[in-house]
Amino acid sequence: MQANHPVLEVRDLCYSVAGRALLDGVDLTLPAGRSMAVTGPSGTGKSTLLNCVLGLIRWDHGEVRIAGQDLARLKPRSLARHRRDTMGMVFQFGELLPELTPVENVALAALLAGVKRGEAFGRARRLLQELGVPVEGTPTAELSGGERQRAAVARALVNRPALLLADEPTGSLDASNREAVAELLFSLPEQWGCAVLVVTHDESVAARADHRFALHEGRLVEQGTSVLRGGAW
Repeated sequence: MQANHPVLEVRDLCYSVAGRALLDGVDLTLPAGRSMAVTGPSGTGKSTLLNCVLGLIRWDHGEVRIAGQDLARLKPRSLARHRRDTMGMVFQFGELLPELTPVENVALAALLAGVKRGEAFGRARRLLQELGVPVEGTPTAELSGGERQRAAVARALVNRPALLLADEPTGSLDASNREAVAELLFSLPEQWGCAVLVVTHDESVAARADHRFALHEGRLVEQGTSVLRGGAW
């Protein structure tokens, strides 16, 4: 998508569980080529916000648009297709299949999206080489923590998403790998033209984003623009 074109639009988003408002009128807009971090302690609703953006849970009120499409208007099959075509996801623990090689893990995501085998494996090899991950011959289970997360980023990118989401992507890493993976994630908007939304409890990771918010009592509170990447919108 073109730079500054809204990839993610959330309007007045509300979601409650057992009478507790996890999201209470959340508004955010994230254009192509920009990054955003949302911080807050565990249990504040950060992962809930991501699950709403992914369309995995149905919110009580409000609107979520991805690449111009209102998710609430999509039937389940169309929603799954739109998620596949426009979004990539990086989880805290990678969620890769340990018995496969890195290139098989990454190519699998493309194959499931209908990409032909040769193209899927070609994309996977190029991404892994670019991100400094062993391509073949090493089971994913034998990679370092940082290599696994970089492989997970490659898998999230293989279908060329407009929006990349990450849920505590550095939470299981040591300090050195945490910095390397954080730097990689927040370099993606400039390199790939996608929008990146990261939720994390780690303020040092969030400081790399173009724009930062804290989720407090169900609402997003602006924390400012990045001092590391210059975050003017």
